[in-house]
Amino acid sequence: MTARSTPAVAGARPLRRPDRGRALWLLAVLGVLLALVFASITVGSREVPWSDIAAALGGGTDGFGQAAVATRIPRTLLAVVAGAALGVSGAVMQGVTRNPLADPGILGVNMGASLGVVTAIAFFGLATATGFIWAAIAGAALSAAFVYAVGSLGHNGATPLKLALAGAATSAALASFIRAIVLGRNDIAGGVRSWQIGGVGGATFDGLATVLPFLAAGFAACLLAARGLNLLALGDDLAAGLGQRVAAARAAAAVGPVVLCGAATAVTGPIGFVGLVVPHVCRLLVGVDHRWLLPFSALGGAALLTASDVVGRIVARPEQIDVGIVTALIGAPFFIHIIRRQKVRAL
Repeated sequence: MTARSTPAVAGARPLRRPDRGRALWLLAVLGVLLALVFASITVGSREVPWSDIAAALGGGTDGFGQAAVATRIPRTLLAVVAGAALGVSGAVMQGVTRNPLADPGILGVNMGASLGVVTAIAFFGLATATGFIWAAIAGAALSAAFVYAVGSLGHNGATPLKLALAGAATSAALASFIRAIVLGRNDIAGGVRSWQIGGVGGATFDGLATVLPFLAAGFAACLLAARGLNLLALGDDLAAGLGQRVAAARAAAAVGPVVLCGAATAVTGPIGFVGLVVPHVCRLLVGVDHRWLLPFSALGGAALLTASDVVGRIVARPEQIDVGIVTALIGAPFFIHIIRRQKVRAL
């Protein structure tokens, strides 16, 4: 099956895109991301002289300016990898469920990961970065399975509207569980509340080294599922007729986003709407072939989260707005737009 014959998924229209045009768009998005990375390192809540920026990029940490830039480097790298993880997760979830509203936040996956981390801290005394990641992945997997099971009940199976409603209800319930756990634990309440907003501040190279293997495994699983997602886009009956094991393909494709969401949430907190906005925009550029869509979603997610972090640092100087708040301000209107365009009755 070629990219030009792959039908639309998640409500997108079939678009023909020659590979040369896609490659040019890929270079353009990569250029935008590199520019945003440079801006993230050089721009912040406080002005830093160019001499200090150059010295910090060379490894210097003397003085406030150099120390500030040295802190921004791991923060920027975390924004890039976490944004890429959330962007790819959203694209795969929309392909697995054929749901234009699928997103780790909307379907309750992020909140499940959050509950996993909070539960591990409160009841098991977990204090290691690797332990947080495993707990988040377990919570994300259980939440995703529960939402899909509830959304599949009744007539017509797992429709987009039922999945969105099940995800919203599950997210609200899990958020209540988190508040109930934290309410009686003043020793962890402050840190959990701050982490739940979602942000990339406080990133370290050690933390990045811990989470990168999990993210690499998640990205690999998603890329391996790309061809299967293209077949699933044809519809279950036709995919089965072409030899695809539909249930197995869905389960295998779901592993990648669960790992990506869990690992990203463990280090940044729950950040919503990146996985909703980015795949829709990328489909307009490169069409619906997941072999192209997933790399574009990775670059687009990295660019969106990095840009949101830069905006959060400069709009309220000298204070900062966490990136989770900025992405919510961007994503909520986009979510409403998708619902209006798709017409709720048709979902």
